[in-house]
Amino acid sequence: MTDPLPPGGQAATREPVDLRLDRPTPARMYDYFLGGKDNFAVDREAAERVKQAVPNTYQVVWENRHFLQRAVRYLAERGIDQYLDIGTGLPTQGNVHEIARKTIPDARVVYVDNDPIVLAHGRSLLASSPGTTVITADMRQPQTILSDPDLRELIDFSRPVAVLFVAVLHFIKDSEDPAGLIRSFRDVMAPGSYLVLSHLTSDGPPPDAVARTVEAYKNATSPMVFRTRDQIAGFFDGFTLQPPGLVRPRQWHPGPADAMPTDSLFAGVAKLG
Repeated sequence: MTDPLPPGGQAATREPVDLRLDRPTPARMYDYFLGGKDNFAVDREAAERVKQAVPNTYQVVWENRHFLQRAVRYLAERGIDQYLDIGTGLPTQGNVHEIARKTIPDARVVYVDNDPIVLAHGRSLLASSPGTTVITADMRQPQTILSDPDLRELIDFSRPVAVLFVAVLHFIKDSEDPAGLIRSFRDVMAPGSYLVLSHLTSDGPPPDAVARTVEAYKNATSPMVFRTRDQIAGFFDGFTLQPPGLVRPRQWHPGPADAMPTDSLFAGVAKLG
C-alpha cells in the first residue's frame, strides 16, 4: 500500500509505507477493540491476550471513547474551534470533527498518528471534509508535529486550541519524558486553550491484569505503561483542571451512554491561563 494522493489531488512520488505487519500496533489493536476491520492477525492475537487479561476491555475502550466525545462537545460549547488530536488511531464513528461541528460547523481539526495506515484511511475519510487533515508523526517528536505545514495551515496557536492526549500517553515510557512532551505543546498554546487527557491507571485494576496487559503489548510497536493517579495528575502541570477534576471517565460530565463503568482509567480536561 502507498500513501493516497495529497490533499491537492496531484500525484507525488512516495516511498511505500511500512505497515509493520510483523508487529501489532496500538492503533490497529484499538480498532479491533472497537469492532473495526482495519487490523491484521498479529493485532487480533495481541488484542485477544489483552481481553483475556482484562475481560471488560470492550467497556474500557468505549468508556474512553464516550469521554472523548463529551469533552469535545464541552469545549465546542465554550467556543473552541481548533483541535489537535494526538495519537488519534483509526477513524471510527463520532470523530472529533464530527462532534465539534455539531456546535461549530467550521471547526478545524488536525489528527496525528504514527501508524501509516491511519494516514491512508484518514485522508480517504476526510477528503470531503475541508478544515481537517491527518498527518503521520510520532508524539515523541513534538517539534516535528508543531512545524508540520499541514498543521500550521489549519491551527493558529495565537488563539485558544484544544490539544487531546486521549488514551495515548500510556504508550510513552518514563524515559521518553511524557510530561516534557506535553510541555512542548503547552509552551505554544495561547491562554484559554485546553488539554484533554485520559490514561490507563494501576490504581484500581487487579495487579495480575495490569501485568498481563503489559506483557501483551511487550512486542507491539509501543509498550503499555500503567501509571498511578498522582502520576497522571502531574501531566496537568501548568493547567487548571476543570470540574469535576481528574476522575474516572464515566464521572466526567456523565451521559446516558455511560452504563459501562470500569476502574481502568483516569480522565480530565484542563484550561491554560
